[in-house]
Amino acid sequence: MRYLALIIAVMLVIPTFGQRKKKEDEGIAPAYVEGIAYALPRTGIKVHVEAIREKFEPGPYAAYAQQLLGIKDARNRASVKWMVSAVKIETFSEPDPQQVYKAMGDIAATISLAPNGCLAGINSAGTATMSLQVQSNKTFQKPDLDDGFSFDYFSDTPFLIPGDSTNNFRPTAVGMEQKAAEAAQRVLDCRMNQYDLAALRIDGEYPDGKAYEVSLAELKRTEQNYIKLFVGRTTYKTETFSFDYMPEANEKNAVIFRISDENGVVPASDLSGKPVMVEFEQVAGLLAKYQAEAASDNPDAGYDGVYYRMPGVANIKVIYELNSLASARATIAQFGSIAPVPEELLGGDYSIEFHPETGAIKSVQLK
Repeated sequence: MRYLALIIAVMLVIPTFGQRKKKEDEGIAPAYVEGIAYALPRTGIKVHVEAIREKFEPGPYAAYAQQLLGIKDARNRASVKWMVSAVKIETFSEPDPQQVYKAMGDIAATISLAPNGCLAGINSAGTATMSLQVQSNKTFQKPDLDDGFSFDYFSDTPFLIPGDSTNNFRPTAVGMEQKAAEAAQRVLDCRMNQYDLAALRIDGEYPDGKAYEVSLAELKRTEQNYIKLFVGRTTYKTETFSFDYMPEANEKNAVIFRISDENGVVPASDLSGKPVMVEFEQVAGLLAKYQAEAASDNPDAGYDGVYYRMPGVANIKVIYELNSLASARATIAQFGSIAPVPEELLGGDYSIEFHPETGAIKSVQLK
């Protein structure tokens, strides 16, 4: 019985060897055939933002503004406010990690790639014009520059006055009300001096026209500086930022960055700010048309592993608090469709070039 079982096993193995040899003789590619990997591109959105910081510093004499100068509703609380002054939308291209393929067999020896690894051509003598560029994104703020003005030191009123015999000659601090009164008097003096200066000018007694202009400008500047002690001071600083965002194939909207009154423009992950949204409105019907026309009845479609992209088009808006900050219409590769290059174009008789930025076919020429 043991010999009988051995004979049966040998008979079962022999046809298997024969079948394997027959398939290899018929030209079926062995399992170890390799190819060249490549990627199709995807499109990213780069948003450049210019923001202005408005910083208000209340004057130390705000409480006396109406009493001494007749200025009503002088603000007495510090505040910081950021406003977006300009937004610019750009696009960039990079390999799509979700769309990596391998050109198989003889076709692998005919493909050319762009510097970033995306498909550039088949049987094409031309080279891809895409260059690898790096652009830094600015996501930090510069420190404030000191302009030399300070409420603490802008005063010609002494903080201490000498004592007398009534207090054993001990220095006495000048009260806030007295300082405010003297600052208000400086404002009124500047105004009166401007009047006197203008009166002399009218009477023709001012000898030098240039000296008149300089003196008048200096009086106005001094008046405004003293008024700041009552109404406060507002300073402005402009900052620029840039953010990258990579939309998904069916993306409708997303938070691209945020605006915080205290910290200004911050990344989307910083929940201290209000969201700034980017919205995508794809061209209606384009994707469906692509998919319908690219459909193939060829059972060998895609056999050689060569695919191209038919990019979509979308309207892009950057929105903050229901207001549109910027809009653009752009080609977005991943909003389109992917199809295999027809097998009859891959036999070596045709030269095919691709746009490496979008993955679309640039040209098909008979060699």
